[in-house]
Amino acid sequence: MDSRPSQTAFRRFEQICKAAGLKVTQQRLEIYRQLLKAKDHPAAETLYTRLARRLPTLSLDTVYRTLATFERLGLVHRLETTGSQARYEALSTPHHHFLCDRCGKVIDFSWEDFDTLEPPPPPAGAERVERTSVVLHGQCADCAQAAAEAEQG
Repeated sequence: MDSRPSQTAFRRFEQICKAAGLKVTQQRLEIYRQLLKAKDHPAAETLYTRLARRLPTLSLDTVYRTLATFERLGLVHRLETTGSQARYEALSTPHHHFLCDRCGKVIDFSWEDFDTLEPPPPPAGAERVERTSVVLHGQCADCAQAAAEAEQG
């Protein structure tokens, strides 16, 4: 399976940026490319670290502002974690998240039964529901194994 982002994703990215009046800069393109490739739902700081060597003029502030713009344009999803550090992913196929409360690992999963449910009506003061997602909290297999080993020994 090819892990490189598809040309379709980049065309969509360019179209959305241009429609919003944004230039497709090298920094924006590289931040988006990194999110498309990432499987770990990186935080802004992680993205900055991954890109800083290749883009020496990139600042952490630029990464934060770019992610906020991408979120507003519907290009990325921000996942709030228990540690108050937002994690990001490029929007792709609908899915949900499992968040390990010990190590912070995020695991994508599908839940077809949930996805077929009609969302509830918007709460008072809200206009419409645009998407739904589930975040399950618990302990990943690695943390559970480490805890079991610590108890034994």
